[in-house]
Amino acid sequence: MGMIFGKITVETPKYEVLKSTTEYEIRKYSPSVAAEFTYDPSQMKGRDGGFMVLANYIGAVGNPQNTKTEQIAMTAPVITKTGGEKIAMTAPVITKEDDKLVTMQFLLPSKYKKAEEAPKPTDERVVIREEGERKYGVVKFGGVATDQVVEEKVEMLKKSLERDGYKVTGKFILGRYNPPWTLPPLRTNEVMIPIE
Repeated sequence: MGMIFGKITVETPKYEVLKSTTEYEIRKYSPSVAAEFTYDPSQMKGRDGGFMVLANYIGAVGNPQNTKTEQIAMTAPVITKTGGEKIAMTAPVITKEDDKLVTMQFLLPSKYKKAEEAPKPTDERVVIREEGERKYGVVKFGGVATDQVVEEKVEMLKKSLERDGYKVTGKFILGRYNPPWTLPPLRTNEVMIPIE
């Protein structure tokens, strides 16, 4: 029942609030390990088409699709980045950006400190990567994270950050904390913009 009513009962990323205003927070996130899948939404079921690929990797909907057949606990939020990074299979540190691509990311539970500790995906489209310490300007909001609502939040956050002297260092990411069957007014979402 908690998931319908918006209660978040899964692990969420660790961060320190560096500044809090009525408009946004500045957060410093601890390093983490993520499973991600980059895809063209026109070839899948829209922006959220990558969800099942990642859910299969962790075993959320059946047998885990990883070499250890280890079920991995779901965490929140599910992260979506537009203008996703396309990662070369032989050199994950080399990236190519394409505005048509979307990257969906599940942060893995904090027990995985390094990428090599996470079970290896059997689906070669799933990439395990380490996310170092990072700093974001963040705005939290409820309801359904439609493209229009997200765009409005991004623009307001960018203007506020720049007004207050922060340098934006990349594109926004969207974090959604609840499953789609959560009542819309009880959903938790965040727009996060990387800053120096």
